[in-house]
Amino acid sequence: MSGDDDPVDETPGVGAAFETAHTVSVGDARSLPIPDDSVDLVVTSPPYPMVEQWDDLFADLDPAVGEALTTAETGDDAAAEQAFDAMHETLAPAWEEVARVLAPGGVACVNVGDATRSVGGRFRLWDNATRVADALGDHGLDRLPGVLWRKPTNSPTKFMGSGTLPPNAYVTLEHEHVLVFRNGDGRSFDPGDDTRYASAYFWEERNRWFSDTWDDLRGADQALDAAAPRERSAAFPFELPYRLIAMYSTYGDRVLDPFWGTGTTTMAAMASGRDSVGVERDPGFAAGFDDRVADLPALARERGRRRLRDHRAFVADRAESPGYDATHYEFPVVTKAERDIRVYEATAVSSTATGYRVRHEPLDDSHT
Repeated sequence: MSGDDDPVDETPGVGAAFETAHTVSVGDARSLPIPDDSVDLVVTSPPYPMVEQWDDLFADLDPAVGEALTTAETGDDAAAEQAFDAMHETLAPAWEEVARVLAPGGVACVNVGDATRSVGGRFRLWDNATRVADALGDHGLDRLPGVLWRKPTNSPTKFMGSGTLPPNAYVTLEHEHVLVFRNGDGRSFDPGDDTRYASAYFWEERNRWFSDTWDDLRGADQALDAAAPRERSAAFPFELPYRLIAMYSTYGDRVLDPFWGTGTTTMAAMASGRDSVGVERDPGFAAGFDDRVADLPALARERGRRRLRDHRAFVADRAESPGYDATHYEFPVVTKAERDIRVYEATAVSSTATGYRVRHEPLDDSHT
C-alpha cells in the first residue's frame, strides 16, 4: 500500500494514482439532495411492488396500499390492482428525480424483478419491469436494449404449482431485468481521450457483457460480499453493478444509487475507480457500511486480477493471434481500442464528513 505522500494524478486512469469521492446520505429517492445533470450513471434496484417483503414499506409511504391489500385478500380483484398501481405511484417521483439528475448522455440502469403472488386466492404475474420502463420513458429518457439475468439459486425445484401434474404447474421465475435508459444522445469525448481509452474493456468482455442474457453472475467476488446484510434489501450480486459501471462509465465518472440498501453499487464504484453517491431511507444500512468497506481493497484487487487472468487465458486459447500489444501489460489485445486499458486496485479507504475517499493505483499483474 502506498503512503499518503505519493503522487495523486488529477486525471483518473492516466497517472500513477488518483482518488475518488463517495457520498452516502440518509434521504428519500423521491427527493434527491443532488443538483440537476450531476451524475453520469445510475445503477439501482428499487423495492419491488407486490413482493411481500416490501408491503410494509409501501404501506408506510402510502396507507392506501395497506388498505387495498387487506381488501384484496377478501377476493376483491379490483383492490389488488389498486394496490399494485399505488405501489408504482409511490415510486414514480423517484424516476422523475433520476431523469433530473442524470447528465446529458448519461445512462440509467435499473434492476427490477417481476413478482408472482396470490392475492385473494388468485395467482398471477405482476409485471414490474414494464411499469418501471414506462415511467422512465415518460420522463424523457430513451430506452436502450437491456439484460435478463438469471438469479443464482440453490433450489433444485424447477416447477411450481402442481409440480409434475398437468396442467396447473407454472414456470419458475428465475430472472430479473436490467432496464437501460439514456438521457438523449451518447456522450461526446475528445479524439483519443486518455481516460476513456484507459477505461476500455477487453474484446471478450464486450462480447459477454453486451449479451442480452446473463447467467454467469457468480464467483469469488460474491463470496467476499456474502456477509452483507440482506434483510429488507433489494441486494444484487456485486458483479452486476461492477459490470454495468464498466460498461457505461469511465474512470472518475459519478455513479448514483438512489435506493442504496446495503451499498453494493458504492462498493462496485469504489472498486471501479468511479465517484459515487448513495441515498438510503434507512439509517441502519449506512451505519453498518464501515464494516463492509473494510473488505474493499481485497475485493477490488481480486476482481481486477481476475480481469487480467481471464484475458491472458483468452488470448492463450485463441486460435487467431491478437494483432496489438497492450501498452501497460505484457500481453496482446484483439483491437486497437484495448491497447491502453489500465486496471486499478483500491489501495486505501478513508472516512470523510460525508462518506469516503478511495485511493486507486495501477494493479501490478505480475501475481495474476
